[in-house]
Amino acid sequence: MEMLTDTSLRFLFDGIDVRGESVKLGPALVDMLGQQPYSKTVNRLLGEFASAAVLISNNLKYEGRIILQAKSSHAITLAMVECSSEGHIRGIAQGDIQQESSDPMSLLSGGHLALTIERDQGQRYQGIVALEKGSLADVLEAYFAQSEQLGAKFWLASDGQTSAGLMLQQLPAQLSQGAAREEHWNHLCTLAETISSTELLDLPPETLLFKLYHEETVTLYPPTPILFKCRCSRERSADTIALLPDSEKEDILAELGEITLTCELCGTSYCFGPEVLDPAGVINAPQKGEARTLH
Repeated sequence: MEMLTDTSLRFLFDGIDVRGESVKLGPALVDMLGQQPYSKTVNRLLGEFASAAVLISNNLKYEGRIILQAKSSHAITLAMVECSSEGHIRGIAQGDIQQESSDPMSLLSGGHLALTIERDQGQRYQGIVALEKGSLADVLEAYFAQSEQLGAKFWLASDGQTSAGLMLQQLPAQLSQGAAREEHWNHLCTLAETISSTELLDLPPETLLFKLYHEETVTLYPPTPILFKCRCSRERSADTIALLPDSEKEDILAELGEITLTCELCGTSYCFGPEVLDPAGVINAPQKGEARTLH
């Protein structure tokens, strides 16, 4: 069977109020991680964040994005991955990004995790949970237990070059009630617990699901492609420059001849000339070529 990477596969159990999602990331993850000189541990950490963000984002029933962001005062002060409803991911880590550890989550010790839902049209929602559990999967399960009040289980793995994840989530009770509902849920979760991190990373999604649930009737939906794509733009960069005092803009232009902003998430540089001193002329000025930083 062909290995599907950079895809998210949604599935539904027939006759049971449980849905699932399986994700596998390869080149898209490498592109995202290639923007900064991260250690192997930080690559693994962001790999798990990326898979988790993709798993959660498929709940979006509207145009927008999920942002999974952890902050701490430990080695890594910020770890953030965003996934849009279009399947576009981007992310970054800040702090001691060359730190190594046998446990990637230890780099965020004592911090907290925020899950933000941003709609292109509508309200913004954010929930926060302390990073008290050992793994990112445990933290996310605690978050869903307190905010969604429906069961959710996560299995995440990353080797720094690829990452994968599996999520099971209870749906509102329709097909079964009471003890039968819990029995179905526990059975499906127990089967998923038998999968190893190596199998999660190595097996194609359909093979993985067949290995776990060949005795169940499972409906598979068409896979969703995932790719690394940033939301930065010349217009956003112009808005940032507009916040600088004119005197500071003049000093930079006098010294360098231009003002350049480089996006930390994708390496694209946006260059501006004297037009930045005329707010109406920034966007209308002839655009210089956008440059991508090589890593």
